[in-house]
Amino acid sequence: MTQNSDILCIGSVLWDVIGRSASHMRQGSDVPGRITRLPGGVAMNIAMTLARFGMTPTLLTAIGRDAEGDELIRACAQMGMRTEHVYRSEDLPTDRYMAVEGANGLIAAIADAHSLEAAGAKILRALFNGKLGSEQSPYDGPVALDGNLTLALLDQIAQSPAFARADLRVAPASPGKAERLLPFVRQGRATLYVNLEEAGLLCQTEFSDSASATHALLERGAQRILVTDGGRSASEGDAERVITQTPPAVLVTRVTGAGDTFMAAHIAAEAKGADRETALARALHAAATYVSGETPL
Repeated sequence: MTQNSDILCIGSVLWDVIGRSASHMRQGSDVPGRITRLPGGVAMNIAMTLARFGMTPTLLTAIGRDAEGDELIRACAQMGMRTEHVYRSEDLPTDRYMAVEGANGLIAAIADAHSLEAAGAKILRALFNGKLGSEQSPYDGPVALDGNLTLALLDQIAQSPAFARADLRVAPASPGKAERLLPFVRQGRATLYVNLEEAGLLCQTEFSDSASATHALLERGAQRILVTDGGRSASEGDAERVITQTPPAVLVTRVTGAGDTFMAAHIAAEAKGADRETALARALHAAATYVSGETPL
């Protein structure tokens, strides 16, 4: 493993441009608010939360050699992340994500992760060339993986000997990319983190609660699954049992990144030796704290 690194974070690292308003919004709304630009992307959000919990993540992603990319690399380093294995492309721009949030939640979002998809398996070179591992000597530590990679690449990861010993933790980037996690369900590998809508897409049905969704995904072959449902119940289960808890009730002021915060807090709790009930409770508390964070408007 990279020196002084605790976990690999594989996937999207980009710039988030988020517009937030205290007003309820609908299509065509034009309201006052605040627009922020900060490092984001699923892998980045997870890495930032892991860093806050005292872990040192190593990033495997694609970042352009443009001015935005240089700035993003510096921001990652300042937050204590390792970037020496990041694939820096000469001809691909740094990816971006744009979202609008109102008092009634996420209104719309566009994820431009085309450079990450175009880079493909190049971002994984260090896991095959011996720097972090190889097919003959696989990396054997924790890996946080996001669904912004192509379905073909995720399918390769689900079957590759280079990941055979890794503690894989996988999340879709959005409901629209939830089905990219199907290779891990079919292979019975990895711990999957999904929300209720994403669980329904994976099972091609609708669920009324997190527990039923967790049981259904386990029946389909998933090794281990965590299903969240906003401010309602969250469930974690494997072949032995399913546990369900309810998150703290809070006033929601932001939603982008909440699922990533939940996943990272859960990983960090288990890395510190927490049992399943405690890890789930800590993750729910961290996500509740995140979504209730003060946002000046």
